[in-house]
Amino acid sequence: MPTSRTYGDACAIARALDVVGERWALLVVRELLLGPQRFSDLRRALPGVSSNMLTDRLRELESHGVVRQRRLPPPAASTVYDLTASGRELEPIVLALGGWGLRVPLPPAPVHLSATSVLLFLRGSRHPSPQAPPATYRFELDNRVWTVRTRDGQVHVEAGEPADPDAGLRTDPSTLNSLLDGSISLATARTTGAVVVSGDDAALRRLLETRAGDRRSGARVGA
Repeated sequence: MPTSRTYGDACAIARALDVVGERWALLVVRELLLGPQRFSDLRRALPGVSSNMLTDRLRELESHGVVRQRRLPPPAASTVYDLTASGRELEPIVLALGGWGLRVPLPPAPVHLSATSVLLFLRGSRHPSPQAPPATYRFELDNRVWTVRTRDGQVHVEAGEPADPDAGLRTDPSTLNSLLDGSISLATARTTGAVVVSGDDAALRRLLETRAGDRRSGARVGA
């Protein structure tokens, strides 16, 4: 059942933790930062949480106005969870927490990395030239498709099929993370079969290899 525990502390930090401090709550928020997801999507992205626990967290976050349910129109016609405007305000907090967490050692193997997590790393760590022409990419990770767009020096990521991608990449989140942190090259990943590339190779390399200096998202797991 959802909890109603409280710190009983008047400090605004404690009151915020009354809302999002339960186990898995902030990871649910993280998974919704790039758009709505179905319950099954969240379960796949958070394999360590039970269905009952995830249901409780979602109910709690809904009751506090952080998350909402909505029905997608046909042909999808499925129920998804999405962040409210109030929940969206947690984004810089979650990403800052991830930046702080980079100094914390990785847990013992095996470890899980969700598609959303590595795409947040992509969005925060890439800094295309503002003069570069806009580009659209199709990324397929864990059997889900994402649209990545670059425009005016920014990277934008959202769930769903792009209309007319310049290039595409199909891989798993861990391999994409390794490409982004530079521990493997795109050429090596292609040789080993870890990635499948389509479209404009040069455009894809520009996206993967253009770093943003010291800017970091909360999602990076590599060294």
